[in-house]
Amino acid sequence: MDKQRQKQLQKWLRQQQKIVKKWLYLNVLFGTFSALLVVGQMWFLASMLHKMIMEQQAPSDFFGELTLLLACFIGRALLFWLRERSGFQAGKTLRIHLRQQILDKLAQVGPMTIQQRPAGSWAALMLEQVENIHNFYARYLPQQFLSLITPLVILCFVFPLNWAAGLILFLTLPLLPIFMALVGFKAADANQRNIGVLSRLSGQFLDSLKGLETIRLFGQADAQTEQIFKRTEEFRISTMDVLKMAFLSSAVLEFFTAISIAVMAVYFGFIYLGELDFGYYDVGVSLFIGFFCLMLAPEFYQPLRELGVYYHDKAAAIGAADSIETFLTSDVSTQSNGNIALPDQPLNIVAVDCQIFSPQGTALTEPLNFTIQAQQHIALVGQSGAGKSSLMNMLLGFLPYQGSIKINGVELRELGIKQWRALLAWVGQNPQLIKGSLRENIVLGNPQATDDQISEALRLSRADEFVYRLGLEREIQDANMGISGGQAQRIAIARALLRPYQFLLLDEPTASLDMQSEQQVLAALHHLSKQQTTLMITHRIEDLKQCDEIWVMKQGQIIQQGKFTELEKQGFFAELLGNQELLGTQEIR
Repeated sequence: MDKQRQKQLQKWLRQQQKIVKKWLYLNVLFGTFSALLVVGQMWFLASMLHKMIMEQQAPSDFFGELTLLLACFIGRALLFWLRERSGFQAGKTLRIHLRQQILDKLAQVGPMTIQQRPAGSWAALMLEQVENIHNFYARYLPQQFLSLITPLVILCFVFPLNWAAGLILFLTLPLLPIFMALVGFKAADANQRNIGVLSRLSGQFLDSLKGLETIRLFGQADAQTEQIFKRTEEFRISTMDVLKMAFLSSAVLEFFTAISIAVMAVYFGFIYLGELDFGYYDVGVSLFIGFFCLMLAPEFYQPLRELGVYYHDKAAAIGAADSIETFLTSDVSTQSNGNIALPDQPLNIVAVDCQIFSPQGTALTEPLNFTIQAQQHIALVGQSGAGKSSLMNMLLGFLPYQGSIKINGVELRELGIKQWRALLAWVGQNPQLIKGSLRENIVLGNPQATDDQISEALRLSRADEFVYRLGLEREIQDANMGISGGQAQRIAIARALLRPYQFLLLDEPTASLDMQSEQQVLAALHHLSKQQTTLMITHRIEDLKQCDEIWVMKQGQIIQQGKFTELEKQGFFAELLGNQELLGTQEIR
């Protein structure tokens, strides 16, 4: 990662601090009070030592100083606890904010963009990489402020007592951040590599788990194990590189801190031996001044030493911010979210030279022209890659387009996308059930549905036969465990039927059903499609015969439109139908 990119990411990280500035300022305020207590603590210690050694006072005379010293210890412990709490709240608030931004962006870009990366990499982005930013706001940023404030507070007390001691502290202080910065550039690069390796490892591991059955059937378990082992070794090496940089940074800080304190100790030693005669005012250099300045010297450098300890948090945050900022600021082309309300009238969709594009701007279809009338039942057919799913995803609002497609006279890109999707019901080939009860999955699109409405939807989708046997409160496990593909499909259909929709979109909704369930569900869907507008991707001849119109797609174009009886003996549709009938099946592939 070049320096310009690092500066850009640091600027982005600092822009986010406005979300947590209240907790950040509290952290710094508690740290400043703690610095004042440190000064008071060293003052009382130096005063007691001076009185005991130089004035030969008895320990019983120091009861007041001891009480105040104990109060300083307790106060520092309390302030440290408050700093930890405020720092944690800052990191927590920022993590919640960033994860919400990522979720909003994922919702904006849609499933077409999400499918282009392994699920594991998205999990790494949401979990590990956001987590890596926590300590930047919880510890590093407050400590950066305190590494300036605390030395200034100490200098304000040291300079009036001995200007030479103050000058030594002031001149040696810049050495620490200079060498810390030199190590920090390498640490940021190491963290960026580490995050990249972790993302690839997460993606490969999750994909291997999902495809474990296929891997074992094809005898590739050993090969996959070897690949994962190589990835874990790569991750181990990159992690050790990060730790090496962190330890190197700490060692450099400790070395220069020790040198600086030694210089001050040598100065006071020669002062007391009478070899040096400068740096003090008319009052001379008492034992109190020497003890006070020497005991404050480690505390003077302590904020920078702690900053060095937290410096790897900054490097980790920069590495994580690279992926997060890139994703959040990526210009993925989607349908813009307008705010025009849809006129309350029967659904009418008119497309004129509507060309569909991928989120990256690649043309997926040729310019399309079509009309969908209210309560019309339309079937989409064509070979794989013809553009059927692209057309449906565009209507769902997940893909951008050029040209015009108007819903009741309003351009789709100018509609409020939430209002438009509230009128849609969709059932795909591979339904996704969320973790929760069967009831929560069924009412996902209509949480206000009554028990009677749920019962009717289950009856129409033919899901009642197993839902009531399992129970509506039955918990759905990860990966739909305990629910067959056909059962999940019927739950998805029931979920769609509960929505107050005007436009029903079906992407081979019976693909996972057995013959008997298929016929029952198709009868229910056909009944519903007569009441509402329906667009269905299907290859089943029985479906096609019952449709009002068939659209035949080839290479991104709608090349035929008409009823089954009109198309079955002409053009590309007849060719598809004839080839399939030779196989003696009831599907067009």
